[in-house]
Amino acid sequence: MPDVVNLTGPGLLLRPWQEGDAPAALDAFGDPEIALWNPQGDGLDLDAARQWVRRRADWSNGTNVALALADPTDPAVLLGSVSLHRIHDGDASIGYWVVPAARGRGLASAAVARVTAWAFAELGLHRIELCHAVGNPASCRVAERAGYLAEGTLRQSHRYGDGRRHDEHLHARLATD
Repeated sequence: MPDVVNLTGPGLLLRPWQEGDAPAALDAFGDPEIALWNPQGDGLDLDAARQWVRRRADWSNGTNVALALADPTDPAVLLGSVSLHRIHDGDASIGYWVVPAARGRGLASAAVARVTAWAFAELGLHRIELCHAVGNPASCRVAERAGYLAEGTLRQSHRYGDGRRHDEHLHARLATD
């Protein structure tokens, strides 16, 4: 697993998480959409956000890679997050979120596509899954635009920030796609 990765694309910068990202991450966790679809836990404070950032920056166990989505014109400005998790035996899952001010610009789709291409080429992954709540159509659009094919619906498969189990759509990409 590489120690440091910076991935770029048109209007896109994915960089390692930094301790200075904690205040912006804490603000992002307060967004109702992020809190619902990407819950980080109740009662998060700045110290907990710093710990969260440190965990994201630590790839040493080889089972996860997390990158901050930053403004390419000002890399200190946090726009979102993309992470590969459950990396094992050529497979992984991908997750992401984008702050409200950056939504609607195609950044999530571009970031997911860029991390996916990197993971196939550099990590040698074969399959990456993307799951999202059926009630989150924006994530369905992200998956489709990033080339993830719909494979089915997982019934009540994940408990989201509202405390309820939601059905999820399962999408996936293969290195051979």
